[in-house]
Amino acid sequence: MRAEISIIKCRSALSPSRLPGLRYALNPYIGCEHACLYCYSPSTLRDEWMGLNWGKLVKVKQNIAEVLETELRRRPAGVVGLGTTCDPYQPAEAKFELTRKCIELLSFRNLSVCIQTKSSLILRDMDVIKPDGFEVGVTITTMNRKLAEKLEPNASPPEARARILEEFSSSGVRTWLFLGPIIPGVNDSQENFKQIVEVAKSTNSYLIYDKLNLRRWVLHRLGSFLDREYPGMKEQIPALLASGSGYWKKICTNIESICEAFEVECEPAF
Repeated sequence: MRAEISIIKCRSALSPSRLPGLRYALNPYIGCEHACLYCYSPSTLRDEWMGLNWGKLVKVKQNIAEVLETELRRRPAGVVGLGTTCDPYQPAEAKFELTRKCIELLSFRNLSVCIQTKSSLILRDMDVIKPDGFEVGVTITTMNRKLAEKLEPNASPPEARARILEEFSSSGVRTWLFLGPIIPGVNDSQENFKQIVEVAKSTNSYLIYDKLNLRRWVLHRLGSFLDREYPGMKEQIPALLASGSGYWKKICTNIESICEAFEVECEPAF
């Protein structure tokens, strides 16, 4: 089911970012059609309806390129994270091209840009995403296509995401693979980690990994899926992810060991 699209105007384009390595966040859309069950971005919106119905409504910041152009004249330099609370290449981008317009402006100003996506639509913009000043990160939670379709119903399939890394890495753009979120009992198997690390190795990509973030509404949206596919896990997950449980330490050790074996550089997200 496609999301309902609404058009809005924004007052600002760049916002301060607290994510590691980023000075600014830039999000051309509010909401995300990919409708990933585990996404914690809704918790930043303070909108309960969107939080519980993530993926059903997308607000398009129609004037964001014009606002960005004005802001770039007075903002100090810094790394811009494109797509920190939404996927900048979600399906709406094919029509509105706001991400592309913003990238062209950022490129003209010679700012460093970090893009994260789950969509092969980014390949459309290879002509403006150049080695100098850009890096591309791709999220892969699992290489199991059927599982990915359940967790991330409207995102590109895992093999298409691997191709994104391959294409940009081959063109000289720095690439990284985001392995996450890691959900206990769902995508935390040795085999899954190995398959994803192999993608990082074959595409010369740095690997960043992270666990499921249990912010507001996340477990609620995951609940039906977990009850249906992994009975009993919904009740276990909070305890497994709690500080001091030992679960995450074991996962980190496992991933680090696999990466070492494949000679892939990696680190936890936070």
